[in-house]
Amino acid sequence: MPTTMKETHAAVVFLYGDRAYKVKKPVALGFLDFTTLRARLAACEREVELNRRLAPDVYEGVATVVGPGGEACEHMVVMRRMPDERRLAHLVRTGKPVEEHLRAIARQLAGLHAKGRHGPDVDREGGLEALRSRWTAGFAQVRGLPAAPVEPATLDEIERLTLRFLDGRAPLFGSRVAEGRVVDGHGDLLAEDVFCLDDGPRILDCLEFDDRLRFVDGLDDAAFLAMDLERLGAPRLADLFLSWYVEFSGDPAPPALWHHYVAYRAFVRAKVACLRHWQGGAEAGGGSGGSGGSAAREARDLAELALRHLRAGEVTLTLVGGAPATGKSTLGGALADRLGHTLLRSDRVRKELAGIDPARAAAAPYLEGIYRPEHTERTYAELLARADRLLGMGESVILDASWLDPRQRAAAGETARRTSARLVTLRCAVVPQVAAERLAERAAGRPAGGAAEPSDADAAIARAMTSEPWAREPWPDAVEIDTGVPQEQSLRRALAAVHPPEREVSWRFRRPSIEPD
Repeated sequence: MPTTMKETHAAVVFLYGDRAYKVKKPVALGFLDFTTLRARLAACEREVELNRRLAPDVYEGVATVVGPGGEACEHMVVMRRMPDERRLAHLVRTGKPVEEHLRAIARQLAGLHAKGRHGPDVDREGGLEALRSRWTAGFAQVRGLPAAPVEPATLDEIERLTLRFLDGRAPLFGSRVAEGRVVDGHGDLLAEDVFCLDDGPRILDCLEFDDRLRFVDGLDDAAFLAMDLERLGAPRLADLFLSWYVEFSGDPAPPALWHHYVAYRAFVRAKVACLRHWQGGAEAGGGSGGSGGSAAREARDLAELALRHLRAGEVTLTLVGGAPATGKSTLGGALADRLGHTLLRSDRVRKELAGIDPARAAAAPYLEGIYRPEHTERTYAELLARADRLLGMGESVILDASWLDPRQRAAAGETARRTSARLVTLRCAVVPQVAAERLAERAAGRPAGGAAEPSDADAAIARAMTSEPWAREPWPDAVEIDTGVPQEQSLRRALAAVHPPEREVSWRFRRPSIEPD
């Protein structure tokens, strides 16, 4: 019976009959040290123990190779051999249906995370500073390589967007730790190591040589496989898998965090490809062909994948402003529906603060009633306070208000800076005749004794507001949106400013509705 051998940087696997035998190499690679027989035995035992969590019938145990005198010469992990044609990566590449397998994998991974060990040592490795440290170490490693294949401009933008996200998201990561979302997971979940059998998936080869690298946010653990599916050209499957994981784990994480963890996993693999490229180039005398050239392409592709997700997941504060009846509420609502951002309306918040039902009229002359200057200041302060909390938790926010006063716009800019959020400003505009017609239609359509929608502005208030000196000051950084054109046309222009094409990824996260326990 023939024997097949496969080799990795740290082990040799012999495939013989219906068994696989893995022998650790006596190497020291910085992140692991297998140079002693005792260390290799401990590594084999740990590999079996950890991988039995997800594949108990595959990892049969540890065997000892003995010499002529009966002394232990080597140790090896004994495994049931899995059929290559049932690898998830192979099934995806050949276009086989894998949806039900992915659903089972997501459920199995969520179950592992639910039962996993928790504690301060686990939490510490999955927190904000540990993640920042892993990112920055990766940047340093890639930059330290001679002639790394990733373009410096690409690496610089990945670093800028990464650190900007981390800088403003301390509340989000703090809540993840407090909710027990950091787990003892798999740590290296690739499609090559998942086998889709008739009686369910077998997930092999977890990261066993350093517990700290396996102590991660559960979403981070799942994002590794989602990234790998996208890398294999199956973005729809990546979307389905991560959505199922979120459903089974009951995880309310914002889409921005999904994007961030997919980007992180893509960058980790890009770094590995950079190392392979350097090793291949050195072995070939510095040339770019052979395995080095292939690794270079892989590194560039993975870096671009990371960059796309970092752009798509950038936390954004969008101001949608303009005078009354310029269509800002319609545009803000359409943007929120299209992008999944949280919409906050000043008209609603103003009435909530006054204890008034937002659907009830509270009309008053300009600068009177709930439209007194002090109440307006309180309204804008509350809008920005709510936005501050949401942005810190990774939620992008759309604020619908007039934003005609430069002082209020400056306060919004400070909120964006404090939360490291990208600020986008949109100024809705329409010819005066159309605005007047809208105000007349709004007044005519208002039911007796109440307002069908929160705004109480009429033509007199619109004239008074736009006559204020501060309302005529320029708003140079705003993108003007003509709302007198068909709605889809104005929405397209707004989307181009808030979520331009370079922020698109080939799959859209769908956060499921999660019922409370």
